[in-house]
Amino acid sequence: MMHLLLNTPARAKVENLSNDQLTAMAAEGVPLIDIRREEEWEETGVIAGSHLITFFRDRDKYDLDVWLAELDKVADRKKPFVLICRHGIRTARLGRYLDGREDFGNVHHLQHGITGWIEAGRPVEPHPHE
Repeated sequence: MMHLLLNTPARAKVENLSNDQLTAMAAEGVPLIDIRREEEWEETGVIAGSHLITFFRDRDKYDLDVWLAELDKVADRKKPFVLICRHGIRTARLGRYLDGREDFGNVHHLQHGITGWIEAGRPVEPHPHE
């Protein structure tokens, strides 16, 4: 399955969002999906209102079906949603894969990830331990 994510055709479009664009979309109620691991959420905090759904568990290991089931609880596949990771690399890769599927509409990602968000002085919240 990792082969699919690494070899997704470049023709698939994923909207790269700036911090301002993410802020506007969040204000409109577009779901924010933070795909990082728990230790990353604890290290940096999270953007307010983000849904925390880890995609890559260890290195490049993931379970797409489990992740999609969790995504379906908080987002409509046919409507816009935003993916967030540390630097925007994992979300760009995942976004290209999802955008190439027929059952997905508008996939977006925070271009420089949460590190770009924090470097720009944008607010984060502590990881909400469950």
